[in-house]
Amino acid sequence: MNNNEEFEKAREYLEAGLSALGHRGSAPDRVRDPAYADILMELMCLVLERNEYINLTTITEPEEFAALHLIDSLACVGIPEFDSASMVIDVGSGAGFPGLPLAALYPEKKFLLTDSLRKRVDFIGFAASSLGLSNVETLHARAETAGQDSSLREGFDLALCRAVGKLSVAMEYCLPFVQVAGAGFFYKTIQAQGEIEDSLLARKLLGGAEEVRVETYPDILPTRRHALYIIHKERHTPKKYPRREGIPSKVPL
Repeated sequence: MNNNEEFEKAREYLEAGLSALGHRGSAPDRVRDPAYADILMELMCLVLERNEYINLTTITEPEEFAALHLIDSLACVGIPEFDSASMVIDVGSGAGFPGLPLAALYPEKKFLLTDSLRKRVDFIGFAASSLGLSNVETLHARAETAGQDSSLREGFDLALCRAVGKLSVAMEYCLPFVQVAGAGFFYKTIQAQGEIEDSLLARKLLGGAEEVRVETYPDILPTRRHALYIIHKERHTPKKYPRREGIPSKVPL
């Protein structure tokens, strides 16, 4: 199959997912606009072109990219906590997922995309500029350091974290950024539900609710067993969290 055919198949897959997403009650009308699909396809091309020179993703087959980066990033569309959020932080954004697809769909929301690698942050800034996304800012920092920054700490309605370690570790990276009554959204697989019980102590220590809500999304990714793990923030996170660099992953709460 040549490149054009691969990208045509990816576009078809993407449009099917966006059409399904459009049936969610509060999804914006723009999700079905061909112009939005154009933006996502352009983002794919930007990532894959730059990936020739720097390691941004191991997913390079276009249809897989459409599924696992583009559609998966949009899983939170139509979920009340996301709909009501105006300030969103994407912790460990990598090549810009889920932040960039969401920022393109919601120009009224503000997004801060963070990563510990400068080359990824530089790419995110380049991609946001290329796509005309004026609602995206970037930060080159480890989550442990940024989470202790008073200008960022508890300054966001919502924290997003995709494919970053165990749930207890991702929570320590993210919940310090979330204001009380906000939430953390953790993109994982359905099979990761065993991590919920393991993260109970972390939730108690970090100010999270005891309950973890699991939202699956077979409507947009019918062949994947992916889920969002949603944790509300009920109390302020004690100042000692997050712990210093490297400790959360080496010694999970």
